[in-house]
Amino acid sequence: MIEDYSEGSDAVKQHVAMLVWNSFLNDARVLKEAETLVNAGYALTVHALQEPGVTLSREILGNGVKVRRFGRRGSKPPTKKGSSASNKRSLFSSLVAISSRLTTHMVILAYFLRCRPDVIHAHDVNVLPTAWLAAALARVPLVYDAHEISTDREGYAAFKGLVAWFEGRIMPRAAGTITTTDARAKFFARAYGVERPVVLQNRPRLTDVARNSRIREELGLTQPWPIVLYQGGLQQGRGLPRLVEAAAHVPDAYFVFIGGGRQERELHELREKLGLEERVHFIPTVALSELPHYTASADIGVQPIENTCLNHFTTDSNKLFEYVIAGLPVVASDMPEIRKVVRQHALGLLIEPGDTAALAEAIQTLVDDPAKRAAFADNAREAARTLNWEDQEHLLVALYRKVFDLQGK
Repeated sequence: MIEDYSEGSDAVKQHVAMLVWNSFLNDARVLKEAETLVNAGYALTVHALQEPGVTLSREILGNGVKVRRFGRRGSKPPTKKGSSASNKRSLFSSLVAISSRLTTHMVILAYFLRCRPDVIHAHDVNVLPTAWLAAALARVPLVYDAHEISTDREGYAAFKGLVAWFEGRIMPRAAGTITTTDARAKFFARAYGVERPVVLQNRPRLTDVARNSRIREELGLTQPWPIVLYQGGLQQGRGLPRLVEAAAHVPDAYFVFIGGGRQERELHELREKLGLEERVHFIPTVALSELPHYTASADIGVQPIENTCLNHFTTDSNKLFEYVIAGLPVVASDMPEIRKVVRQHALGLLIEPGDTAALAEAIQTLVDDPAKRAAFADNAREAARTLNWEDQEHLLVALYRKVFDLQGK
C-alpha cells in the first residue's frame, strides 16, 4: 500500500499511482483524470517532478488528489556556442542533466516497488519504461495514456526509433490504453497491434464564465478592436510566427498570446521587426483556474497549427475546446480532427495549414463581421454542452473498472 494513502478512509480504497514528467502545475489533462478517479472512489496520487522554490514535495489538493514530487526540475544554464570551453560546459551540463534524470527515474521506481500501488498510470512515453518496469516487478496493472504520437512529433526525431521500440513492446502488455483523438487511437491500434485505445479528448470541464474585460484591462488596450487570442505553448510547428505576420495584415485588431515556450523570444523579436508592439501582446502562462477568465475576455480564438508531423496532423488540442467552452468563434487549421469538430458544430473558419495569407484573410473576415462572429459564438456555446470533460469522463471510469475486474480474475 502506498504510504501516502494510508491515512483515514483511503486505507480501504484501491490505489492509483499516476506518473508524469512535469511539475504538475499546469497539466489540465492529468488533473481532470485524477479528479474523475477520486470522485469514482479511488485513492490517487500524482507523482511528478520537484521544482525547488516553486512546488511542494507533498500536497493534497482541494479536490482530494494527492501529489508527491521527486528529484529536481530546472532549466539548463544558457551557453554560447563556438569556443571549446563553452562546448565542454555544454557537454558537462548535458551529462549532469542525463544523470539527474536517470537518478529520478530510479528513485521513482524504488518508491513504487516499496509502496506497491494497485495500478500504475503512465502519462506519455517519457515515463512509460519506468512505469512498466515498476508495474511488472510489483505485479500490478499498467495503464498507458499516450498524449502524443511521439514516433512522429516535433523535437522527437532523434528518439523516434527508441520510442517505437518501447511502445511496441509495452503497449500490448498494458491492462488499459488511452489517447486523445480517434485518429491517434487508429494509429496506435495499427502500429502496435493493440486493442483500440480509449479516446479521451482534451476537453475542459464545463464552466460558466461570463464575458469580461480581463485581457483588455490587464494590457491597457484602449481601442475597441476585437481581441484575437492564441493560448498554449509557444513552440515550433504551431504556426505562431505566421500569426504574428498575419497581424501585420489585420490592422483593426489586437493579437494576444498567452503561454510560454521555446519560441517566445523569436516571436518577440518578430513583433519588434514588424513594428507591431502596439497590437501584438504576450501574457505569460497563467494558472489553470484563471485561464477561462482570460479566454472569455477575447473575441476570436485561433489555432494555426502546421502539418509538420503526424502528431500535429492527428491533433485537436486543448485550446480548441477551451475556445468552445468560452464561446469564441475560431479560425483553425484544416486538419482531420480539428475539421471534424469545427464543421460538425459550425464553430468558425478553417484555413490551409501553413498559409499566412489565408490565416490573415480568415481573421480579417471575422474582425470585419460582428454578426458572423456572434453566430459562431452562439454555436460554440451550444457545442459546449457536449464538448466538455464531464460528457466523456465515464469512459475513464469504465476502463478502470475493467482493469480491476481483470485483476480480480
